[in-house]
Amino acid sequence: MKKFEIALDWTPNTNHTGFFVAQELGYYQEAGLDVQILSPADDNYATTPAKKLEMGECDFAIAPFESVISLNTKAKKVNAVAIAALLQEDISSIVTLASSDISRPKELDGRSYASYQARYEDTIVKQMIINDGGQGTLDIMYPEKLGIWETLLEKKANSTWIFDNWEGVEAETNGLKLNHFRLANYQIPYAYSPVIMTTQEKLVENREQYRTFLQATKRGFQQAIHNPKQAVGTLTNYLPERDIKMINLGKSQEFVAPYYGDEATWGKMEKARIALFLRWLVGHGLESEAVFEQQLFTNDLLA
Repeated sequence: MKKFEIALDWTPNTNHTGFFVAQELGYYQEAGLDVQILSPADDNYATTPAKKLEMGECDFAIAPFESVISLNTKAKKVNAVAIAALLQEDISSIVTLASSDISRPKELDGRSYASYQARYEDTIVKQMIINDGGQGTLDIMYPEKLGIWETLLEKKANSTWIFDNWEGVEAETNGLKLNHFRLANYQIPYAYSPVIMTTQEKLVENREQYRTFLQATKRGFQQAIHNPKQAVGTLTNYLPERDIKMINLGKSQEFVAPYYGDEATWGKMEKARIALFLRWLVGHGLESEAVFEQQLFTNDLLA
C-alpha cells in the first residue's frame, strides 16, 4: 500500500465530503493506497496546508488557488501545482448581517472586515467596494482564524468572507439572515477554491499513483452526489459536535453537490479562467508579469 497524506484547509466540511466517502467505501484501498486525511485542528491551525506541503509533511494540500501562486512566486520558490479543483464555481461570498445597515459593498466604507490575512484577500475586498462606487476605506481586523465567523455573529466585525455552503447554511439553519456579495457580481474574476495541490517534484515521482488517487477521489465525490444521505452520514463521523448541532448537513450537502462537477468535469480547471485571474492580479500590482511563466496547474492526471 502506498501511503499518501492530504492536509485539509479547514476542519472537515462538505467541500471535503468525497475524500471521506472514498476512504470509508474503500476506494483508496482498492487502488492500493493508504490515504491519511489531516485536519488543521490537529495543530490548532498553526501550520497552513501550503506550508505543510512546502515542508514535505504531506503529499497533497487543500487550499485556494492563491496558495499555488504564492508558493511559486515567493523568494524561496516552491514548485507547487494544482492538480484538481474541488468546486467548479466560486461559492464563497463577502457577507454582512441582514439586520445591519450594510446592504451592498460600497456601504462597507469605513466599516470593519474580519480578514483571514490571505495574500490577496484585503485588496480584493477593497476593490469590490470601489467597483460598487465606494472609496475602499475598509477597517481591516485580523482575529484568530477560528474565531472569524464569530466576530460577525457577535457584531465585533461588520463583514467577513464565507463559504455559502458552510457558514451560509449554518446561518440559515439558525434563522440568521445574511447579505451576500459575490465577487463575480462586482467585476472581480476569481480562480478556483479549494484545489488539490502538490509539487512538481512529487508529481514526477508519483505520476501514475497520483492519477490513481484522483480517480478514487473522483469516485468518492460522484458517490456523494448520487447518494447524499449516505455521504452526510459518512462525513458526520468526522465532524466536531458543534458543527453537527449548528449546521443542517443535509442542506449543506445538497447546496454544494452541483458544484462538484460530473463524471466529465470533476476536477478540471479552465485555462482562460485562471489567466483572467492572473491578469487581474498583475493589473492591480499584486503580482508581476513573471507569474504567467509559472506552471501553476494541470488537468493531465484527470484523464
